[in-house]
Amino acid sequence: MKGVELLNWLDQRTGYRRLVNEALYENVPGGARWRYVWGSTLTFALAVQFITGVFLWMAYAPSSQTAWESVYFIQDRMRGGWLLRGLHHYMAQAMTVLLVLHLMQVVIDGAYKAPREVNFWFGLVLLQLVLALSLTGYLLPWDQKGFWATKVATSLAAIVPGIGPGLQKIIIGGPEYGHHTLTRFFALHAGALPALIVILLAGHIYLFRRHGLTAKEPRRRPDAAFWPDQVLRDAVACLAVLTTVLFLIVRRRLFSLDAPLGADLGAPADPSEPYSAARPEWYFLFLFQFLKGFPGESEIWGALIIPGLLLIGMFLMPFIGRWKLGHLFNIGFLCSLLGGAGLLTYEAVAADRHNVTYLAAARAAELEAQRARVLASRPAGIPPEGAVSLLHGDPLTQGPKLFARECASCHRYDGHDGLGGIPKDPQSAPDLKGFATRDWVAGLLNPEKIIMTNYFGGTRVRDATESKMVKFVQRDVANYTPEQQEKLKKVILAVSAEAQLRSELGADQRDAALIEEGRALLQNENEMRCVECHQFRKKDTTATAPDLTGYGSRNWLISFISDPAHPNFYGKRNDRMPAYLSKEILSAQEIGLIADWLRRGWYEPAVVTGNVAKRVR
Repeated sequence: MKGVELLNWLDQRTGYRRLVNEALYENVPGGARWRYVWGSTLTFALAVQFITGVFLWMAYAPSSQTAWESVYFIQDRMRGGWLLRGLHHYMAQAMTVLLVLHLMQVVIDGAYKAPREVNFWFGLVLLQLVLALSLTGYLLPWDQKGFWATKVATSLAAIVPGIGPGLQKIIIGGPEYGHHTLTRFFALHAGALPALIVILLAGHIYLFRRHGLTAKEPRRRPDAAFWPDQVLRDAVACLAVLTTVLFLIVRRRLFSLDAPLGADLGAPADPSEPYSAARPEWYFLFLFQFLKGFPGESEIWGALIIPGLLLIGMFLMPFIGRWKLGHLFNIGFLCSLLGGAGLLTYEAVAADRHNVTYLAAARAAELEAQRARVLASRPAGIPPEGAVSLLHGDPLTQGPKLFARECASCHRYDGHDGLGGIPKDPQSAPDLKGFATRDWVAGLLNPEKIIMTNYFGGTRVRDATESKMVKFVQRDVANYTPEQQEKLKKVILAVSAEAQLRSELGADQRDAALIEEGRALLQNENEMRCVECHQFRKKDTTATAPDLTGYGSRNWLISFISDPAHPNFYGKRNDRMPAYLSKEILSAQEIGLIADWLRRGWYEPAVVTGNVAKRVR
């Protein structure tokens, strides 16, 4: 009885029973239909967006130095964060599809005609606000793809006649994209746009209640109440939407156990790094493809004038649809718009699928995104200067880029420029894949391989008349006895061990005794004759070839790249290689990154197997 009394008291104060009765027993012309579910699914999707958005807001830090970091925390550290962010991300995409379906249903059923014109216009404005939410939300992770795609999209504001540059500056918060761009987009995404949507949605629902459902004529079934049949259909449709979104969240894990769950997170936004893989989300691809047909000064037609005229045409639909022919025209107009957008989207996807440059950039972007998250997971975490510094100081990321830019005009790395490309210039210096490893040193001391392009074959000292090294290998090593060959193997172990490569540490520890024998042989002038030209572990001012002390180690490589013409290396016999440090071609940090990359000296997370921690390769 107390429960009934409480409900009676609440009804006296609020009148909730009348409101519930009006909502549940609203008349549905022609009875319950599946075609009426789109409005309810949209309301459900918007509710999910608001709820998940509030919880995301609790963990999100909107600044250029903390945005990516906080999204990484949500995605990879917060319990259930991947699900929360995935729901928000994919439900936003589902809303776009649901809006289009709802718009089609409204136009086909004639629910835009008098007296429902204002409600139809509210719906069109709501569509634009939802797209604006998607655009502003795309930037908030502050990753490369969001940053560069937003930069391209907002640059269209600059082409508005007269006020374009000023309008763009207002949108991005200054002359450059940065912290103020992010805070403005966050204020719009989490504050202004949701408030406008709530106001318009309230007006939309009020007008919908005022005028009721519009049934497609002729009606084949009698009218019925909203409860229970239409409620059931709406609930099933909402469940289908949620199931679809949940599938999108986990779909990659279904096919690969190593695949991430939830929404993508790219590498941290870096204005200094060009990003050729920048693309808008799929529901904006049609406009991206459409703009390709308006190059140069004609871009204003594709970006503003034609879309503006089409939008005006949609707002005029209620007036055009007063006549039967006008209604048919509206249906054809809408179908043509959606068909054209679909065709342009297909063309954009197909063009990218066959664009080698884009595919390479997209793959590189994916690898950098994965690498950024690996580096962020280190025990040291993200440094105070922000996540963008993770990749800046990572040899695995920067090493191949620097090598391709400064070294690949002469050298190769496994036959390419370090990034997988083939340089235009012919190879004229050694291939540095596996430099200083046992196999690499063995190849250098192989009479057949030393004159190949991967060693001295492309240099000016490629034949025995100009190089003591080539002469020694081709004339002396080639005629070694089996006993001398065994000694040479020990020397190879000793030379490679100087590098202290992580990939060889286990083998070096196992062969410690053989390595010590090799070091003794290296220092014995009467055995292997190495110290006739090289110095090894003691100063020799008469040495004319590179110092083998610490050969291939990090310090050795850094010193060599900094100044290959130093007396400890090639001296006056240096063949074209510049002094990268003194000539200010590379900074000391960049040289260190190249050295670490060549030595595979980058961070790798440990995987615990039993009681043994192993590095992932």
